Amino acid sequence: MQCVRRQPSRSRSEEQILQEGRKKEFRQNCSQLGLQEDEDLTFLLQGSPLFKVKSVSWRKARYYKLQEDCRTIWHDSKKVLRTPDSQTFSVDDIEDIRPGHQTEGMKRNATDVPAERCFSIIFKGQRKNLDLFAITQKEASHWVSGLNKILTNTKAMTKKQKLKHWIHTCLRKSDKNKDNKMSLKELKNFLKEVNIQADDSYAEAIFQQCDKSRTGTLEENEIEEFYKILTEREEVDVLFSAYADGNGVVPAESLRRFLLKEQNQNVSLEGVKSLIHLYEPSEEAKKQNALTKDGLLLYLLSEDGDIFDPAHRKVYQDMTQPLSHYFISSSHNTYLMEDQLQGPSSTEAYIRALLRGCRCVELDCWDGPNGEPVIYHGYTLTSKILFKDVITAIKDYAFKTSSYPVILSLENHCSLEQQITMTQHMRSILGGALLTEPVNGKIKDFPSPEELKEKVLVKGKKLNKLEDGLRRGSNGGGEAEEVSDEDEAAEMEDETVKSKVQEKKGKKTLKLAKELSDTVIYCKSVHFHGFDYAAQHQSFYEMSSLTESKALKLAQDSGPSFVRHNAKQLTRVYPDGMRTDSSNYSAVDMWNVGCQIVALNFQTPGAPMDVYQGRFRENGLCGYVLKPEFLRQRTSKFNPKSIQNGEWWTPKTLHVMVISGQQLPKVNKKKSSIVDPLVTVEIHGVARDNDKKKTRVINNNGFNPVWNESFQFEIDVPSLALLRFVVEDYDSSTRNDFVGQFTVPLTSLQMGYRQIHLLTKNGDPYPSATLFVHTALLDCKE
Repeated sequence: MQCVRRQPSRSRSEEQILQEGRKKEFRQNCSQLGLQEDEDLTFLLQGSPLFKVKSVSWRKARYYKLQEDCRTIWHDSKKVLRTPDSQTFSVDDIEDIRPGHQTEGMKRNATDVPAERCFSIIFKGQRKNLDLFAITQKEASHWVSGLNKILTNTKAMTKKQKLKHWIHTCLRKSDKNKDNKMSLKELKNFLKEVNIQADDSYAEAIFQQCDKSRTGTLEENEIEEFYKILTEREEVDVLFSAYADGNGVVPAESLRRFLLKEQNQNVSLEGVKSLIHLYEPSEEAKKQNALTKDGLLLYLLSEDGDIFDPAHRKVYQDMTQPLSHYFISSSHNTYLMEDQLQGPSSTEAYIRALLRGCRCVELDCWDGPNGEPVIYHGYTLTSKILFKDVITAIKDYAFKTSSYPVILSLENHCSLEQQITMTQHMRSILGGALLTEPVNGKIKDFPSPEELKEKVLVKGKKLNKLEDGLRRGSNGGGEAEEVSDEDEAAEMEDETVKSKVQEKKGKKTLKLAKELSDTVIYCKSVHFHGFDYAAQHQSFYEMSSLTESKALKLAQDSGPSFVRHNAKQLTRVYPDGMRTDSSNYSAVDMWNVGCQIVALNFQTPGAPMDVYQGRFRENGLCGYVLKPEFLRQRTSKFNPKSIQNGEWWTPKTLHVMVISGQQLPKVNKKKSSIVDPLVTVEIHGVARDNDKKKTRVINNNGFNPVWNESFQFEIDVPSLALLRFVVEDYDSSTRNDFVGQFTVPLTSLQMGYRQIHLLTKNGDPYPSATLFVHTALLDCKE
């Protein structure tokens, strides 16, 4: 990582050599991205002044430029205490580039600036957006186009290219005097940077081995040699040797044998040859239909070598079944960026949830000024956002990640007048996407996600039955009426807030506008009176919302009844009232009884959210996952608390060998700190399947730790089980620090030698951090 800073004085020739080196580095990195001689990147390298916007009055000019690594943006700062690293951010941290006035900040603070000169950088995680505008439209266009090209082409890089780029970035960071050479001292600093604690003799031995020119520094080819030594993987060498012939390659027939024996994949000879031509970098080996060691490594780092089945990265399940037959990715308090007492509300929270595949979002609606309803956590210090702005954000982003239906879960506290305004906004903004009548007249059962593609459904109170509306030729009749408000009051999680709601209303009723009632078709909110009552008196489209504790008690006490209820009707589960910090509960217990809309706080990272995202990673991240058949049957006898013989009982033994790790990130800010990694392997499923086992700690090595430890898990209901790998930095005196994780449904698990590409705390992929494991799922011997 390189920053503009005061440098020691150099001679003119030294400065010229340095500048030539930087230009060469820039060209190499542009080439690696497939962006040679690109006009936009050349402009970004020179940089330009941009105005940073925080309010209508706070607009500060800052100089921004792309560094030679094509992955780091530097900017100047007026703050005296700024460190060089704090004046940079990585392109890897960018989620999106939005031109014009597309963020709340831009809409609020920069509408006087032409949209063509404005753009916003959206960061991953909790980091705030960066709103900017350029002096000219052309300069803004260079920035938007250039950054988008880098983001797009970076995603297209192979894992090996990303790894090499990451290591070279660390090498540059260690090159303190920026002479594109590496001294022994810089090499030692680099080893610490990449999480290797090496004694002086080890560092000196590597240095001497690579310093072929005997100049006391490593240059170009010598640095490449150092890179090769550093990235050698003995475990891959052993695997390669087992199948290589006398010529040092793996012929097609041997590779086919490896795929069948080790990877549990029966691939035709033609399929094997296709793999070779896809991953083998050597043209000579391709002609021989053989794989070199580099080719094997590229295969292991690819989607085909991943632990997650690449076929499940697309929609592969039957999407023509009733809506109640699917788990649906659902967000709670979607408007919040942080906690639910005083955190900010933002349309950005809706955008982030929708882009992560969320298909059910929550809108807490209250009367706002000027006749415009607002969304916020009622009677708290959370900020307010306009209802119409949220609906606009939903319209723009609802179907970018998934084309399957989005459900708007309305918590309605508005007056009649503002309820009508809400309805007008939904109808005018969403237009034909808003579902306002049954699909093909279906009133006996739910339509399917396929039939509801690119439709927005409203969940809320309804004045009448769906059948009544059809008989009248419309969705209802008559004027506004009072309906029970007990569910809205119950969903106010904080007890003090709940009491204020009831004080304010005096009684648990709400006057509901016919116009708003008419937008509710398949998701009518009703109070839960028990499973027997629901079976005898409720229609399929009448659904209840339950707190996590109530749902858990029902699951434990009446599991089979809960399963049968959820085969017919939708159930929404939401966090208990004590979770004012927006923490989450485990969704697994709710899924085990077939609850579809299990709502979590998407803004809060942690183990529950990791498992949640793992469940919805399959089926193309479309937000809908088909429940196992025994959770879809209205006569099901499945009870997750008491597993007995049935179609769900397919006992397996899962063997997991944690072999090694690669390029684990630093988690401690101290440069001298080295990760002491350990891996926890967890099973999440029905109660008797839940288990976890840990490897030993590897001291002072986050770059290439080796464990070679095997574990065994007995799993009775594999169709509901998820496998989670968690890497932590061990600390004997305090809680271990999170390093990375990956969660995969057992139904999406690939067997054999597999690479796991670790995710950050916020669920984003690391550029290079991986685990290497071996898995096998076998039928239990009776």
